Amino acid sequence: MAFSLNVNGTKHSVDVDGDTPLLWVLRDVLGLTGTKFGCGMALCGACTVHIEGAPTRSCVTPVDSVGASAITTIEAIGETPAGAAVQKAWLEREVVQCGYCQSGQIMSAAALIASNKQPSDSDIDDAMSGNICRCGTYVRIRDAIKLAARSNG
Repeated sequence: MAFSLNVNGTKHSVDVDGDTPLLWVLRDVLGLTGTKFGCGMALCGACTVHIEGAPTRSCVTPVDSVGASAITTIEAIGETPAGAAVQKAWLEREVVQCGYCQSGQIMSAAALIASNKQPSDSDIDDAMSGNICRCGTYVRIRDAIKLAARSNG
């Protein structure tokens, strides 16, 4: 079945089954491999993308549920003020170790910063609770989010 998707500001036509997870359309059909497969059950957050600015687990989001919504992936998040601030803070605070979860972490953090210019520790915990870091860089992630919020405000 043919679907028209708006990904990172570009229209794409894809011919896939409607129940195909958005993750696989992004990675396998469109070649946008920055979004990672982690658990396949929306538990780890590695597959997080934005749909209309909201962090969404693409591994469990069927492509037929997206419609004409704007999809933003890690490849384009740096073009947004919040995304650019988060990416800069991630580098400044040296958050990344193995890096596998980081695209999802950055996507969740950017959504938080875009909607909350001064997140409290509780706000950060709530927004990031679905993102697992296998390397345990949570202290640096929190610090980078606070830095990004200060520089984005």
